[in-house]
Formats: sequence, C-alpha cells, structure tokens
Amino acid sequence: MHSVTVTRTIDSDPETIAEAMTDVGPFMTAAGFDEVAVDGDRIEVANAVGIATIELTLERVDTDALEKPHADAAFAYEQREGIFEEMVTSYSLSSVADGTEVEATTTFALDVAVVGDLLDATVIDRQRRRELEAQLDWLADETA
Repeated sequence: MHSVTVTRTIDSDPETIAEAMTDVGPFMTAAGFDEVAVDGDRIEVANAVGIATIELTLERVDTDALEKPHADAAFAYEQREGIFEEMVTSYSLSSVADGTEVEATTTFALDVAVVGDLLDATVIDRQRRRELEAQLDWLADETA
C-alpha cells in the first residue's frame, strides 16, 4: 500500500474549513482534475496523467468506519471504480495556535493488470501530491 500525505496550517477555524470541504464540486475541482461531476455522495473525476487519462468513481464515506490514518477525518472518500485496487483519501483537521492543521492523506494500491507500463506508484505519488497541495491552497484562499 502506498501513501501520500500533505500537511498545512491554515489561518482559519476547523468548522469553517470543514464547511468549505463540503462544497464538494469546487473542492474537488481545486485539485486540478479535468472533469468533476458530483451527485450526492458519488463523485466522478477524470484527469490526464502523462499519456493516460484516469477516470475514477469515488464515494464520500463515513470516516467512523475507516481505519487509521483515515479514521475520524472531517471528510473522506473511497474509490468505487477506477485504476486502483484500493484508494482512500481523507482530510483531518486539528486546532493549532496559528489556526487549523489540515492533513490530507491518500492511501492506494495499484491494480497492476489495469495500470501496466503506463503508470507506476511514483507517477501517482507525484500527481496526487500536486492535487492535494492544490486543494489545500484552495482551502486557504476560500477560508481566508
């Protein structure tokens, strides 16, 4: 299992940040996906990564049912359809002296039969780190 974690302190309270994340369409679009569609708890995204286009169907999930590092996060989703054997992303919030520490974590296992030679974990790690950083930039701007 691979893991990507990005942490940033944002000058805002946890409630305001959590509320911004629940505006799922703009929050997911902030990651830089080429396409985002939200229907209730179902989220569909598509993104060009290198020469491949990754399409994922995600579902927002109750974090109480997840294991660490995703348990008790403010917002989380799992892949239901896509290139990963398994993929979960969560966003945890902690009050700190300067505001709120936001920790975004994606854990994933690649489905080698699907991914093959086009993508590897290193490419996915780099791409996911950029996406999470972009979302945290958006949260900082949105909640300022």
